[in-house]
Amino acid sequence: MPLQYFIIYKPFGVLSQFSPVQGKTTLKDFFKVPTDVYPVGRLDSDSEGLLILTNDKTLNHRLLNPAFAHEREYWVQVEGEISETALQQLRKGVSISLDGKSYHTLSSKAEKFEIIPALPPRNPPIRFRKSVPDSWIRLSLKEGKNRQVRKMTASVGFPTLRLVRYGIGGINISGMKPGDLKEMNQQSVYGLLFGK
Repeated sequence: MPLQYFIIYKPFGVLSQFSPVQGKTTLKDFFKVPTDVYPVGRLDSDSEGLLILTNDKTLNHRLLNPAFAHEREYWVQVEGEISETALQQLRKGVSISLDGKSYHTLSSKAEKFEIIPALPPRNPPIRFRKSVPDSWIRLSLKEGKNRQVRKMTASVGFPTLRLVRYGIGGINISGMKPGDLKEMNQQSVYGLLFGK
C-alpha cells in the first residue's frame, strides 16, 4: 500500500479513532480515508483541531517518541483575564497531577492574544457569561501528557473553556474549519515536520 498523509480539523465532541463506540461520534462519521490510515496521537473529544492521519509507521513513531520532541501549538480560551504572572508560570512549567502523581511540566512558550484569534465558531458554542471575562492564549509544548493543557491552565487559576490544537511543527490548520481534510505528500509532511 502506498504511504498516505492527511491533515484534518477534528471537530469538538468527536473521538480520535475510527473504530465505532456505542453512542459516540468518531472520526469515521466525518472522514473517509483508506482503512489502513489512522491518527497519529489523539485529541480528547472535548478538544478540537489538528490531527495527522497516516499509514506511515515511521512517522507515527517519530511524532510520538519523546526523544524527537515536536512543538505542538495550542490556542486556548481560558476563563478570566489571564495575568502576566500566570503566563510566566506556564513558561517555566507547573506541577500537575498525572496518574495520581505530581508531574512538573517542561518549560513552554505562552503568550496572550491581543485580539481574539480567527477560528471557526465551536458547535456547540462555549456558554457565554457576561459577568466573567475570558482571554485567549497561545501555548506551545514539546510534550503531550493526558489533558496536559487543561491541567496547566487550571493550575495557574485560569480554567480552559475551549482548546484547539493549531499546529504540530510546521503543519497547521490555518484556513481550515471543523470537518475539513487535506491530503499531503510525504515530502511536504516530512519537510514541515523535520525540515527535510
